[in-house]
Amino acid sequence: MDAFLLSFGVVFLAELGDKSQLMALAFASRYRALTVLLAVTIATLIVHAGSVLLGSIFALALPTAAIQVVAGLAFFGFAAWTLRGDTLGDADRDRAARTGRWALITIGTAFFLAELGDKTMLATVTLATTEEPIGTWLGSTAGMVAADAIAIAIGAFFGARLPERAIALFAAGAFVFFGVVLIAEGLGLV
Repeated sequence: MDAFLLSFGVVFLAELGDKSQLMALAFASRYRALTVLLAVTIATLIVHAGSVLLGSIFALALPTAAIQVVAGLAFFGFAAWTLRGDTLGDADRDRAARTGRWALITIGTAFFLAELGDKTMLATVTLATTEEPIGTWLGSTAGMVAADAIAIAIGAFFGARLPERAIALFAAGAFVFFGVVLIAEGLGLV
């Protein structure tokens, strides 16, 4: 349960203001909210399963203290990435604008591709190096789907934007906090 809750919180924060959350908002303004949510869930389950597998392999190959220090440093990088922000490029906007009866496949594929190498994927890999795999997988997936559900609701009902800078600052601060905790644990200070 600890791995689930930690992964949920970290990935939820990482997804706030992320490119894939912006894509969810754009898709929801064009497609049925349930279709977008289902596509996001399926794509996230697949990407995060691979992320957890990758993180678990790293965990077996490296000493735990070193992993915690590197993971903490990675979280500092995630904080900087969050502050820098994400925007939708022309290709992302084009994907979100497509219509047709293949909406689930289009949305799911776009999310899958957008998540490869994204900070939520990397955060999941990082968490899987120190946390229980199934809880990490389910927690990271639930955290991402919950964050995207917010964007889907906004896109479907309001069409308004969240105050992106405030969300980015909050999420970056949380990454710094988790980074400090991981480094302190890795160095044996906690």
